Amino acid sequence: MSNLLIRNVRPHGGAPTDILIRDGKIEAIGENLEADGVAIEDGRGHIAIPGLVEAHTHLDKSVWGMPWHENAKVATLRERIDFEREKRLEIGIDPHRQSMRQAILLAANGASHIRSHVDIDTTHGLRLMDGIIETREALDGIIDIEIVAFPQSGLVTRPGTVELLDQALSNGAEVLGGIDPCGIDRDPKGHLDAVFGLAEKHGKPIDIHLHEAGELGAFSMEMMFERIRALSMQGRVAISHAFALGAPDYLRVAGLIEQIADLDVRIVTTGSPSSTVPSIMRLKEAGVKVAAGCDGIRDTWGPWGQPDMMDRARILGMKNGLRRDVDLEHALHVCSTGGADVMDIAGYGLDVGCNADFTLLVGETLAHAVVEAAPRPLVVKRGRVVARNGVTEVAIP
Repeated sequence: MSNLLIRNVRPHGGAPTDILIRDGKIEAIGENLEADGVAIEDGRGHIAIPGLVEAHTHLDKSVWGMPWHENAKVATLRERIDFEREKRLEIGIDPHRQSMRQAILLAANGASHIRSHVDIDTTHGLRLMDGIIETREALDGIIDIEIVAFPQSGLVTRPGTVELLDQALSNGAEVLGGIDPCGIDRDPKGHLDAVFGLAEKHGKPIDIHLHEAGELGAFSMEMMFERIRALSMQGRVAISHAFALGAPDYLRVAGLIEQIADLDVRIVTTGSPSSTVPSIMRLKEAGVKVAAGCDGIRDTWGPWGQPDMMDRARILGMKNGLRRDVDLEHALHVCSTGGADVMDIAGYGLDVGCNADFTLLVGETLAHAVVEAAPRPLVVKRGRVVARNGVTEVAIP
């Protein structure tokens, strides 16, 4: 925790002001603030926003900084999962080293929090999660990392996975994941009963990957809704991807969104250019909490992605056909405050009393900052400057 005075910044693109930080929290916001013995930074009139939030990524998967991985075959979702699980050791994907690289770059680009899904399977056990925990400890004070115990290879179809997830939740994972109850496990009742049962046992929230599109995805969602009601887990379940909400049947999707809003189910989108995705504006109108993430960053699945939530805001804007400034501001909201809402991050914000986790942006307005691909001039975590102009104080391994 640090004391700091930052002069001449524009919170959310508003009028220039100063921000005074004491003991890692925002103590005052106003003009011409004074504080004896406190380090001073010149914000140079840049926009200040709360830290960006990476709410859906896979820190254990990236090949960033490694020799180029040649992706030489067309593969189904199941084949990509199996290839990655069986070949990651051969390829040399060290979970600690690779997660350090991605997390440091996210911090350099203004992120203050990460939710990372980490594979838990019978081939690797908890080894991958152990690597992410090591990274979380190494980057304490730089960026916060929340771990989702994620059964990507399946749960019902791979005996022993339930026991590993049980152990992962006891060993430091804050959230329980799931994946395509029909498409991967082909047993939606068995899969969801296991996931919700473990979550209830440990008192943990849930974040389920749902790639299933159309009516199949709608069916899986409705099975989740039944369990949320039965277990009183309103506000404790997130659905990542939720491709079924991008279906062309407007009225069918409307019925799903109505239930999602009623049950306070959170939606996490990547704005995937190659898939049907939820409309962030339609979800906004319904009052649904929506976050965003970069998903896989240059991994064995594909070469795309940048460890930068401003880049993801631009992708959301393009995928959702956003042009008005107010709508571009909402794309940025989804990549920052929206992520904090979905993850229930305490003390988040840019008001007096909030944790001093924020970043400066280049631009005349928030909309301008979204489309202007410029390095973040300054990143502050717990009241301490941790990155300048896209470079953190921690070296990338």
